Amino acid sequence: MKRAFAIFFTAAIAAAAFTGGAWYTRHNFAPPKPEHKILYWVDPMHPAYKSDKPGIAPDCGMELEPVYADNVPTLSTLPAGTLDVSPEKQQVIGVTYATAELSSAAETIHAVGKVAVDETHITRVHPKIEGWISQVNVDFLGQVVKQGDALLTIYSPEMVATEQEFLLALRARDQMKSSPSREALENSEAMVNASRHRLERWEMSAAQIEELERTRTPVRSVTLYSPAAGYVTARNAFPSQKVAPETELYALADLSHAWILADVFETDLAKIQLGQSAWVSLASVNARGFSARVDFIQPQADPITRTVKVRLDAPNPDQRLKPDLFVNVEFRMGGASRVTVPSDAVVNTGTRQTVFVDKGNGQLEQRDIEMGDRIGDRTQILHGLKAGERVVASGTFLIDSEAQLKNGARQ
Repeated sequence: MKRAFAIFFTAAIAAAAFTGGAWYTRHNFAPPKPEHKILYWVDPMHPAYKSDKPGIAPDCGMELEPVYADNVPTLSTLPAGTLDVSPEKQQVIGVTYATAELSSAAETIHAVGKVAVDETHITRVHPKIEGWISQVNVDFLGQVVKQGDALLTIYSPEMVATEQEFLLALRARDQMKSSPSREALENSEAMVNASRHRLERWEMSAAQIEELERTRTPVRSVTLYSPAAGYVTARNAFPSQKVAPETELYALADLSHAWILADVFETDLAKIQLGQSAWVSLASVNARGFSARVDFIQPQADPITRTVKVRLDAPNPDQRLKPDLFVNVEFRMGGASRVTVPSDAVVNTGTRQTVFVDKGNGQLEQRDIEMGDRIGDRTQILHGLKAGERVVASGTFLIDSEAQLKNGARQ
């Protein structure tokens, strides 16, 4: 019995010794785990900045990040033009994405216009005779006149002399009616007609000539009537003023039609064509808009504003369009669909246009593209990008800076 107990006790001690030895060997003689060796610290916003100790980046105030020996990026493993930006760094930079979309080509070009008088509907009133103004009936700018309204009266010695000649011709004709000579009667009739035509050329109306023939009394002052309807835009007629055929007495503007001069930027000028329609609206809130037509494009640009005057012809039956009034003009375009991205997604250096395409797993491909027109806050992409591809929409400047640094490291 004692011998069996001794054997059991010895076996227990041996087992405990083996277990303790194994534990001691595992904790004291096992090979050490590999440690991550820090090579240097970098600025997370500008990886080109390196430091041999931790701290704060001097330019952005962010904490420096360690670069480990077993995690040094190998530039050669990425395709040319592609950079790897970790999700953490994208979050710090503020990177957001947008999808290239097929947008409708419908486009509206906005311009500011100014109402002007249609120069083809301006009538300039001149006297046909020389004399002095006796009375002025239309005596202020902006006055509205109708065709046939009396504008003023003129005393003309030359006109009075012609009236007297007409009356003498009438008297001679009356006397020749009782003459047996047919030729004398015809000559007197010719003198009457010649005097009548001279009065008509000086714009004496038929009614005035008939009145002169009936009364057989010369009219001292002749009334000048308006040849057209409109409102007075210029006046040079005053009582007792001497006038001659070269004197412009009035300028009358017909506002049944009006011109609208729209200032179109030179970048949009190629899209405007003669005969094209435009939508015009007044600044008044309750004013209703109307359609106008492009009938002239000035051949010269304004050197200061870099705009070109585009003239539109607009009907104005109710005369809502007052000269020098400002209006809003919209040129509405149409066409096929096209690929567009947010304008902020395009990095334009002047000689090169690029976007950063999301390739997944933090990889961004810097791709050359060709820009087209700008449509609101989006830009048309003519070549280099397909609809459905994801591009960096914000933070492009910092991404482009990092791309330039890594491209320089490759070189």
